Amino acid sequence: MDFGLQNKVALVAAASEGLGKASALALAKEGAAVAVCSRREQEIRAAAAEIHSATGSTVHPFVCDVSNASDIKRWVDDAAQKFGTIHILVNNAGGPPTGSISSLTDEQWEAGFELTMMSVVRLTRAVLPLMEQQRWGRVITIASFVAKEPLNELLLSSSIRPGILGMTKALSSQYASKGITVNTVCPGYILTKRQDELLRSRAAQQNVSKEEYLREQARLIPAGRLGRPEEIGSVVAFLASEHAGYISGVNVMVDGGLAKAIH
Repeated sequence: MDFGLQNKVALVAAASEGLGKASALALAKEGAAVAVCSRREQEIRAAAAEIHSATGSTVHPFVCDVSNASDIKRWVDDAAQKFGTIHILVNNAGGPPTGSISSLTDEQWEAGFELTMMSVVRLTRAVLPLMEQQRWGRVITIASFVAKEPLNELLLSSSIRPGILGMTKALSSQYASKGITVNTVCPGYILTKRQDELLRSRAAQQNVSKEEYLREQARLIPAGRLGRPEEIGSVVAFLASEHAGYISGVNVMVDGGLAKAIH
């Protein structure tokens, strides 16, 4: 299937590893030029080189902390100057810290909000004028299944991410007539570096090995396994495609059937 992404330009945040990198790779495979960012210069340059080598597409790395407003402005300006416009935005960021209502400080709540919510607000606000001018755009935000089904240990994430779904729904109705779709992707348990860290932490708390804990978690998922990053990338690429032009304001759960909420 031709996704119609040749000559399109995608901006993918937090793409040095994990879901961001998988999304950038999937878009590049479909022929899109991709601007990618990370806080770590060496890692984002290595990821860009790897994606370019695998796909032949242009991949432009940039150092950017998406929780920093001035960094976001520099990144969007740089990408727009290099490529002339931006057609696709993939909002993505690392998750905020775990903790309880008694252990999480005001500073952690504020930092979590800047990272998880304000990065989406600022990046989306920055690219929408370009998309309006060309009357074509795709805004895709990678969130988490906890936006629909909260987890006690992920209090920060469970509190903030539902707001992203609300903003997505509101923007989808405001911009649909301008050829712009706005959607979210909510991954379940995906085998990323962050998930591996969480698995190790939870296994240690229960005094079992990571492998034992992983097997136990897999039994809780109807699909019987954790997801792969490329399975998120494929959904992102489809939502960015011409074939998804009539899909807007939706939240796609990619969780192997884990969440029980009606979506």
